[in-house]
Formats: sequence, structure tokens, C-alpha cells
Amino acid sequence: MLKHDNSDTIAAISTCVGEGGIGIVRLSGKDALKIADKVFRSNNNLKPTGFKTFTTHYGWISDGDKIIDEVILTVMRAPRSFTKEDIVEINCHGGIIPLRAILDLVVSSGCRLAEPGEFTKRAFLNGRIDLAQAEAVLDIIRAKTDAALKLGVEQLKGGLSKELNKTREMLLDVLTLLEANIDFPEEGIDKVDLREYIVKLKDVEDEFNKIISGSQRGRVYREGIRAVICGKPNVGKSSLLNALLKCERSIVTSVAGTTRDTIEEIIDIKGIPVRIADTAGILEPRGIVEKKAVERSQKHIGGADLIVVIFDGSRGLDKADLKLIKKLPKKPVIAVINKMDLRQKINIKKLCQIFPRVIEISAKKTKNIEVLEEGIADLVYKGKVSSGEPAMVSNLRHISAIRKAQILIAEARNSLDNTTSLEFVAQDIKDALTLIDDILGKRFSEDLLDKIFSEFCIGK
Repeated sequence: MLKHDNSDTIAAISTCVGEGGIGIVRLSGKDALKIADKVFRSNNNLKPTGFKTFTTHYGWISDGDKIIDEVILTVMRAPRSFTKEDIVEINCHGGIIPLRAILDLVVSSGCRLAEPGEFTKRAFLNGRIDLAQAEAVLDIIRAKTDAALKLGVEQLKGGLSKELNKTREMLLDVLTLLEANIDFPEEGIDKVDLREYIVKLKDVEDEFNKIISGSQRGRVYREGIRAVICGKPNVGKSSLLNALLKCERSIVTSVAGTTRDTIEEIIDIKGIPVRIADTAGILEPRGIVEKKAVERSQKHIGGADLIVVIFDGSRGLDKADLKLIKKLPKKPVIAVINKMDLRQKINIKKLCQIFPRVIEISAKKTKNIEVLEEGIADLVYKGKVSSGEPAMVSNLRHISAIRKAQILIAEARNSLDNTTSLEFVAQDIKDALTLIDDILGKRFSEDLLDKIFSEFCIGK
């Protein structure tokens, strides 16, 4: 990534590209107000450099005598802004032409184009938020469910940072006392003192356990899972997808093999973003198109985290069903018996012997869809459906660092138990503190920042 001076004034379009009611061009930096003076025209001829902070003003953006758009301009002066720099936001009509014209104008007037995530990066570098909070901004933007949004907001508010700073202070207290004894050994530490340090380190381990206890659920909220609906033709796969989506997404007919291609959608199941695919039900392809459909179905089944295999409850299990069952990979599976509103002919007991979870539904009548959703959530959470409490950590970088720190503290505690040299104990604690500081951004490398913020969109 090209390195730029962080003292530059930057600009970017901060709203999605395309038609909309409002579009925003954002400027941040020491010259943001001066540049706004060059392009903004108000009815009373006042300039943005004279505007008070947190005020909005009606006017026009113009390039000399050429009017570009009618706008509302907002001023947020340093340090009380997102980046802790002077910020100007130009709210214009949504549309790529006015947005691009205004961006080009402010760039030609002294701004440079912002890099991906550079506004948030400046918020971090200028001390408004720590690195864990900065990463939460991206989680909020990418949230696909209410639960994921809640998790992101909690981390942006500093929930994770607060807990990590708490453990950091606990470790610093122990380290200070240990290093005092190392530097002044004549003072000595008796056995009672050592036991106290062991207890304090155990408290730190418990704090780490509390932080990562919801990490699996947190990662599910953040990243979601891939699920696939499979079954032989005309058992109700497309009807089930429509029932889960609560809209008519897949074509449903009485003709077997209607679905020739894989249809994918993202749905919210009990807070879990589920990318679910409705696959073709063709088992024996009769031509090149059906052969491609079968290949795609097999690819999706192979890459799925969860398989929902569906059977027609109004018919008995036949050779095609049994063949499909044998082909299923060793992955979490929920067996669904569809058409419970019709007379049942299927051997439910036999399916219960094959699959640990068997759920009867009627996709057409949308009966027991909620039961299926609960079954999916229960399987994902391994028997522990979310209690509604936000998971503290979801970022793989954070989870990995916390687990490593936890191991180091356990080793330090064991060393005290075994009366190992205090220098080794102190080093383990220092290494654990380094890992915490990496998460919070108290120490960082440019490569790490580039990697994190390159995933952001330009304008955030």
C-alpha cells in the first residue's frame, strides 16, 4: 500500500455508489474547512471556516461560476469529531455524477483521495478509539443479523477493550511486584506472597476464560455458516427455501427437476447469518445441463457447514432416498420430513435411527418452520442456543492472541507453584501483556494496520 502523510487532508465518497436520496462526500484534516471555503457558497456569503462546530448549513457547491449541486454542509471541528480532526461532510443529491463531481472538485482544491478505511485509521492513530474498537466498525458495516450488529456495537463501545484493560492492569500489578523482588532480592518474598500471586494469576485466567467463552458464538454471529438443502426431485426443497426466506425466491411447481441451478440467499436464523443454498434434486443427469446442475449441487454439499436433507413424508423411502443418504458427507445433518399436512407414509423410525435430528414440517403451509430454525440454531451452538447476551469476542486475531496469553499465564502460575526462577515468571507475564497490547493497538506495525484497514471500504 502506498504510504501517505497522515497530516494530509483526505476526502472520499462515504455513501454507497448508485442512485439514492442523499450522498455524502467527507473531508478530514487540517485544511478541510479552508478547502470547503473554496467550493461552498451560502446564501448569506458566510464561509465554513467561520461556522461553529456541529452545525449544518444550506448552500451550493460550485466550481467558479458553475453550480454543481444544492447541498447541506456539516462542520465538526477537532478534536470532537470521528477522526479528532476537522471534518466537513457535504450532503448532496444521491447519484454517481454529483458525488463524483464534488469529490473531483475538493481533490483539485487541495485534498487527496482517502485510502480504504483511512478515516477510521486516523480515529485510531489520533487516540479516539483503540484498535479493537476500530475493527468493530467493520463488523458493524458487515453485520448481516441483529445479533451481529449488537456484537459489533458492544465492541465499538469498548466492551472487549474494557475487559482486556482490566486484565492488563491485574498483570501489571503482579509484574511490578515480581520485578521489584528481582531487582531487590534482599527484601525477599515469602510463601504467603507467592500464593497471593498464584491466586491473582488464576483470576486473570478466569477473566480470559470469560472473554473467550462466547467466542464460538461470536464468530458465528460475525461470519455465519453455509447450509445446503438437498433431496431428491419434488420433495419440497424450493418450498422450504421460500418458507425460510418468507418470500417467493425459488420457482415451485409440481414438475420434478424444476430447479436446475443452485440458488443462494442469506437468512437470519436466531441471530445466525446462514448462507443457504437450494440445490438441484437431479440424481441421474440426462444431459449436459443436468450434469452441470448435479456437479454444482455436490460442490455446495461438500463446502457446507450444515446439511438439511429433505424427504417427502407422503411417500415411503425409496432407492433414490437411500442412495442420497449414503452419499451424504460426514457433516452436521438435519433430516426434514416435508408435507406433514398430508397422510404420512414415510418410515420415521428408520430415519431417526440414521439421523440424530429429524423434524417434521410442511413447507407449503409453513408449519414447524420455527422448530426447524431452532434445530439449526441448536446444532450450530452445539446444544446451547444464545441467551441473548452479546458474545465478547468474534475476531479471529483477537481470539488467537487471548488464547496464547491464557497459556502464558497458566505457565507463569505453574512456575510459581514449582518455585521456578521469578525471571521466567516475569517474562511470561510480559509476553502476555504484549499480546493484549497487540489487540488494543498499544503497539502495532504498519503491516498490521495495512492488513486491517485494507478490508474497509473507501470513505469509512
